[in-house]
Amino acid sequence: MKAQDSPAAPRRHRVSRGAPLPLLVPALIGVAFLVLPLVALLVRAPWRSMPDLLTSTEVWQALRLSLVCATAATAVSLVVGVPLAWLLARVEFPGRRLVRALVTLPLVLPPVVGGVALLMALGRNGVVGRLLDDWFGVTLPFTTAGVVVAEAFVAMPFLVISVEGTLRAADPRYEEAAATLGASRFTAFRRVTLPLVAPGIAAGAVLAWARALGEFGATITFAGNFPGRTQTMPLAVYLALQNDPEAAIALSLVLLAVSVAVLAGLGDRWMTAS
Repeated sequence: MKAQDSPAAPRRHRVSRGAPLPLLVPALIGVAFLVLPLVALLVRAPWRSMPDLLTSTEVWQALRLSLVCATAATAVSLVVGVPLAWLLARVEFPGRRLVRALVTLPLVLPPVVGGVALLMALGRNGVVGRLLDDWFGVTLPFTTAGVVVAEAFVAMPFLVISVEGTLRAADPRYEEAAATLGASRFTAFRRVTLPLVAPGIAAGAVLAWARALGEFGATITFAGNFPGRTQTMPLAVYLALQNDPEAAIALSLVLLAVSVAVLAGLGDRWMTAS
């Protein structure tokens, strides 16, 4: 009996090369809607004056601050978010669905609302910020540390979702085998689980970094827009758009190039991580 006649042989589903017109037309409209603004940005870019625009002191200050703060926010997200993702994926506890919903809320929450919420919590008169100011003399709003806090607030859910999805896809029997050999749960997590989910952690960290780099609403609300201290690249784009549109386009192209590089580096992992 031939392999293709065997009932156990897997069936191969053929994908039609053609597309029905009712699906093709709206799909092409969707592509044009998403791609056309990016093409327009490239067309209207001041390529001749680009070197002068990108070598100014203000641009380099904003770029350096953006890279430093996005990296710091990603580090905070890793330290806090990976254990949180493990808790949501591996531990059954009352209210887990509610905790997951609250953790992922910044994904759909308007960033400006997130900034206001951070002010109410960590501002000088905030619920926790008042204690930080009275006890330790620490003030977060309108500081570089405040930029890191705002970016971590909006970026951490990307990391948590990515790592939790990877943990759920990983076989828990490896951890159980380590436990039967005498390893504690933390040792199993450190020696077994982390190496297994490292690609998911890396993908989530890159997504979180890219989200932090492009954060605007929560940053300007909680940290302000002070050049050299809290003015990141998105804030510099917003300010330049009012005074120097060509500089705004040049800065936008830098962020566009970073975003394309991130997606190219991730490949398909950003779609399969969760």
